[in-house]
Amino acid sequence: MKRNLFVYLFVLITVSMMGAQPRSEYPRPQFERQDWVNLNGEWSYVFDFGKSGKERDYQSSKGFDKKITVPFPPESKLSGVEFTDFIENMWYQRSISIPSSWNGKDVYINFGAVYYACELFIDGTFVGRHFGGSSSFSFDLTPFVEAGKTYNIVLNVTDDLRGHLQTGGKQHSRYFSGGCSYTRTTGIWQTVWLEAISPFGLRSAQIIPDLDQEQVEIHPLFIRESHNATLKVTLKDGNKVISQKNIRANNTSAIFLPVPKPKTWSPESPFLYDLTFEVIDAEKNIIDKVESYVGIRKISIDGQKLLLNNQPYFQRLVLDQGFYPDGIWTAPSDEALKNDILLSKAAGFNGARLHQKVFEERFHYWADKLGYLTWGEEASWEMDVNNPEAQRNYLSEWTEIIIRDRNYPSIVAWTPFNEVWGFDDVAFPRLMTDLYKLTKGLDPTRLFVGSSGGTNFIADIFTAHNYEGNPERLKEQLTPKDGKYYLNRPNGWNEKSNKHPGFLLYDGKIPYCLDEFGGIKWVKGQESGTNNTASSWGYGDAPKSKEELYTRLEGLVDEIIAADYIWGYCYTQLTDVEQEQNGVYYYDRSSKFDMDRINKIFSKTKK
Repeated sequence: MKRNLFVYLFVLITVSMMGAQPRSEYPRPQFERQDWVNLNGEWSYVFDFGKSGKERDYQSSKGFDKKITVPFPPESKLSGVEFTDFIENMWYQRSISIPSSWNGKDVYINFGAVYYACELFIDGTFVGRHFGGSSSFSFDLTPFVEAGKTYNIVLNVTDDLRGHLQTGGKQHSRYFSGGCSYTRTTGIWQTVWLEAISPFGLRSAQIIPDLDQEQVEIHPLFIRESHNATLKVTLKDGNKVISQKNIRANNTSAIFLPVPKPKTWSPESPFLYDLTFEVIDAEKNIIDKVESYVGIRKISIDGQKLLLNNQPYFQRLVLDQGFYPDGIWTAPSDEALKNDILLSKAAGFNGARLHQKVFEERFHYWADKLGYLTWGEEASWEMDVNNPEAQRNYLSEWTEIIIRDRNYPSIVAWTPFNEVWGFDDVAFPRLMTDLYKLTKGLDPTRLFVGSSGGTNFIADIFTAHNYEGNPERLKEQLTPKDGKYYLNRPNGWNEKSNKHPGFLLYDGKIPYCLDEFGGIKWVKGQESGTNNTASSWGYGDAPKSKEELYTRLEGLVDEIIAADYIWGYCYTQLTDVEQEQNGVYYYDRSSKFDMDRINKIFSKTKK
């Protein structure tokens, strides 16, 4: 529809009008403070292809020759750089001013994400380093700064995608994009900001909704414990206080807030309660205040069925890779994040599998607000799953991802890996076992998918990828024979994984989700024959007309829904991404099809 293109153009115009302050919204909406300074905008930078910057004292630089717009990666148009070759080392620089009003508070610099590893320097002095291209992190600047003064910060970024010791996702390991891999992302790609916090402030809070016992469980963690301070937590429905408690401000305390007859969160009714955290000192002064929220929902399984809030719920997901023509991994605006969810819901989906990318927190916020189920997934491709150093890198990054995102009610499943091939018989099973224990330890409330498609090991949901385009053949492949669900070996089945004693064949005892199917290619001019489809990429034979596409698509969906043991699917994909042109929408988010017909197909569900 023209409206969708108009919305996207509006987003681009909005970005261009922002000038020196792109992505100005608070980046951590479920843990929001008032005392913060957005550091997005113009930074100076230099590429360091010889990796000799430290020898040339780049860490003490007061400014490099070239300019880049943060938080957009240098490969993107919005960064003002648009350099798409490999960048194994680069440096960023800018000055920061610490507000005088922050006197007596701790000062933190926060990075939404930096790909891949980085070191921070302030006035030439080393502050800290971080590994992991998708997780958020902070450095404590308090020992290095004073309120009312200005400082020079330099960030050194290293990225070795082709070394296969780090996660990469759909970033292509060759110069040109091809198949289902695309333009790379290097360096800062999410918001950077300063924040002032009381030395006895709240560091984090794990929020666990307990629907069955009608309560919310909270585990706070403080920057420093104080036996003279208290934590006051207030749960509200609009202006109405539902529950309130005060506890001593220390890390051994847990809070249980009763919520009689709770309003549940779901895609059909995404109700959110407001949460306020206040740290109060012995003189009754509020020394730290954090605004948050909670959605009371429960995701669970009952045999083959997936349950939402204790009721059978069929998940109609779409594959969302989170790429943008002008920002690559970085959305051009907050509105663009919201718009992608609205487009998906308009197409009939009730959620998304967030594919090979860790989405920024603002996306999860809009999913919570709009009612949209998601599966959180790490950007696992390009990593050597058998290498001990790569595994160590992965486990630390995955830990940070879980801790950051485990309070968002829209996330209902964790998917560490996608289609792992070439695994070692010992190393990879051990890694998956560790990941299962780690994930369940950090967040026991969500379902664990493990490795999506083909190498099911330890999992709460059995997943498979099948791009069969003929509905009748798909039906045959999905029909159990002689009590066995895998006879005709759908896409994603492989001989080695199913012979390994640790890997699972589907036995009908847990829910089954066909979490990749479809991928039907459609490019502009395909119906008239005015466009050569050979240069684009998709699955199977491209239909010759839209009517053929609608018929094929509806047939596939009908067969999936008809299979009793299947309680979810994921269609490939929401939008085209570069040369992969099998989206429901074009890459610019304009519509390809009659969206009323598309909606009627994807709105179908089990009776």
